[in-house]
Amino acid sequence: MQWTLVVPLKPLPQAKSRLADTADDGLRPGLALAFAQDTVAAALGCPAVRDVVVVTNDALAARELAALGAGTVPDLPRAGLNAALVHAATVVGAARRAAPVAALNADLPALRPAELARVLDAAAEFPRSFLADSAGLGTTLLAARRGRELRPQFGVGSRARHRASGAVELTLDAVDSVRQDVDTGGDLRAALALGVGPRTAAAAARLPAGRQ
Repeated sequence: MQWTLVVPLKPLPQAKSRLADTADDGLRPGLALAFAQDTVAAALGCPAVRDVVVVTNDALAARELAALGAGTVPDLPRAGLNAALVHAATVVGAARRAAPVAALNADLPALRPAELARVLDAAAEFPRSFLADSAGLGTTLLAARRGRELRPQFGVGSRARHRASGAVELTLDAVDSVRQDVDTGGDLRAALALGVGPRTAAAAARLPAGRQ
């Protein structure tokens, strides 16, 4: 089974506000773009992924991610993350004859294609399933098999909401790169320790000494 991944991305000036203690306003948009680029590049290198569609209203991000081979969809609802994902999943479903769809966070700069493949292969066993983030509170991936609605519940405490919605939690070892999203400076350091993609490595190198 090959999946279409939907990757949501805020306009870059608004992204990663919780990294304010690590990166100033001049650096955060570049970091957010680098995270997304490394996430998309790794996802496109995964054998279980047919294509990646980024839902965003940021023109620069759309151009840069399209250059990597991703499709792009504008966030027409402009009503938050979950509405953006529902819209993109609807567009993708219409265009791809109800292919299996998974929502993947855009801030997984240490993502490894082989680990993503393990997660998606496990997700293929269930109508809807999800993977919790490294903190154990959020979600980094939500999958829906062909013919099933995605029904995203992202946001604070999404792990509990996705479980309550009937999605099966995927419990896999050795998929740290798929769990390690980046919201805080501590998250960034953890991702760097795992080994990030080249764009994130270059962007992180521009951070002030002691904040990398």
